[in-house]
Amino acid sequence: MKITASAIGLLAAIPSVLGVWPIPRTLKEGSSNSEVWWVDIKPSGTVGPIVDNAIVRYQDLINKESFQSPVTWDVTQVSTSGSFGGVSVSVESTDETLNLDTDESYTLDVPVSGQATLKAKTPYGALRGLETLSQLVVTNGASKAIRNTPIHIEDSPFFPHRGLQIDTSRNYLPVSTLKRTIDAMSYNKMNVLHWHIVDAQSWPIESKTFPDLQKNGAYSAKETYSHAEVRDLIQYAKERGVRIIPEFDVPGHTYIVGKARPDLMSCMDIQPNWDQYAAEPPSGQLNIAKPETIEFTNKLVKEYTGLFTDNVFHLGGDEVNRKCWKEDPDVQKYLAAHPGEDVESLLASWYSKVHEYLGSLNRTAYTWEETLFHSTYEPPKDTIVQTWIDEQSIPKTVAKGYRSVASPANYYYLDCGHGAWLSNWAAGNSWCDPFKTWMKIYSFDPLANITDPAQQKLVLGGEALLWAEQSDETVLDSRLWPRAAAMAETTWSGKKDATGHVRTTEEVASRLHEQRFRLVGRGISAEPMQPVWCVRNPGHCNLP
Repeated sequence: MKITASAIGLLAAIPSVLGVWPIPRTLKEGSSNSEVWWVDIKPSGTVGPIVDNAIVRYQDLINKESFQSPVTWDVTQVSTSGSFGGVSVSVESTDETLNLDTDESYTLDVPVSGQATLKAKTPYGALRGLETLSQLVVTNGASKAIRNTPIHIEDSPFFPHRGLQIDTSRNYLPVSTLKRTIDAMSYNKMNVLHWHIVDAQSWPIESKTFPDLQKNGAYSAKETYSHAEVRDLIQYAKERGVRIIPEFDVPGHTYIVGKARPDLMSCMDIQPNWDQYAAEPPSGQLNIAKPETIEFTNKLVKEYTGLFTDNVFHLGGDEVNRKCWKEDPDVQKYLAAHPGEDVESLLASWYSKVHEYLGSLNRTAYTWEETLFHSTYEPPKDTIVQTWIDEQSIPKTVAKGYRSVASPANYYYLDCGHGAWLSNWAAGNSWCDPFKTWMKIYSFDPLANITDPAQQKLVLGGEALLWAEQSDETVLDSRLWPRAAAMAETTWSGKKDATGHVRTTEEVASRLHEQRFRLVGRGISAEPMQPVWCVRNPGHCNLP
């Protein structure tokens, strides 16, 4: 056994929970260390297929993983006074329904010696508990150990929606990359993959209703997603406690539809002054004066609500350009024949018909905030509003009685800070500069400026977002992690501890370093947060 004097002091100051990310809501721990030679995970009673599969997965992961804390790196071994005897997993219900109301709570007890117990109300609570268990086990000489036993953890999420949005239209992401991202989400107890599948630039997903959308809209025959691949991905995510919410953004951001159905479009690829007709090139929107666009959209909604199983469906609705429609001959002709109407009333009617149809399919609409704030349309009250323009959109949304998913661009947009991507703008910056550090992300509180408890309950959680103008599979991991993990903790654990203390980035940095190194060990190419010297010397790299 080799323990340096400095390491003894460090170990005394740092509890075992240092290695758990997100931090559990309630933790009690002792002062012993338990030796671990082999982790044997057994179900207690019937636990269902998802937990059965997770037991196999986590038993393999824990027994093969050789994780040593980057903070206590010079401690090769600690003395142990007990022996870990495996873990028994039980669930109250084997119902595998996964939605916004799913209970993810769990209780984990690890004695000094003997068998640990993991109890949960649902399979998904068991998944979260298994992840916590995996983070408690660390390398200890020739064996492994769980430090500071006995440990008692009672844990549950602060918010029910802890999401990550990825974009596969600007640049394609292979299914294997999506699965790796889902793995990383599960390691951080995130539970919603918001899949922005299509946009103006490409349509990679198969459509059986309109096959030419993928045929004419995918970047290549290899850069596509079949129905079978999507179904497999949905099940893969469910096995890890992750819901997949698809987004089909309408009526804006739809240039690519025009490659298959030009008859449905307005302002297709206006050049060179595209900026007058779209937020980014290429321009093109569904023509809201044509009833055929509603029929087309509803057929797509019908197809994809049949493919995607989640009861929430994202309809987009952001960044529509009025000039595009005001200059369209079909829109002008329609308005001339209907003198009581204008573009705003046309848009509100269009939204209404699409949202009404989605509701008839027993799906809840998820939409960008412009649908609520930048149009005269009043969505149904069960609509979930993604608030992104700034943090003030959140209290404004819940004040109107709508549920909000916090996604403020000035905190949660992970693509910001990489410069302009327009080829002739050498001096340009990204519109949402600067780069959002993990500390900036961690500092945000979705409940800020909301004092009414009833309105606070309308905040469902948050989403970190990566738009893909400048990212693909080669850089995805480093753009997402560990920054998305910062949001994962604040939405799982909340901003405050049990005493009401607001956690600071200085206090949590060592734990996030651990999580980043753990992710790298698990095949996730998470970027470093600091030089390794700073990791090994907590508190020595702070601003005076």
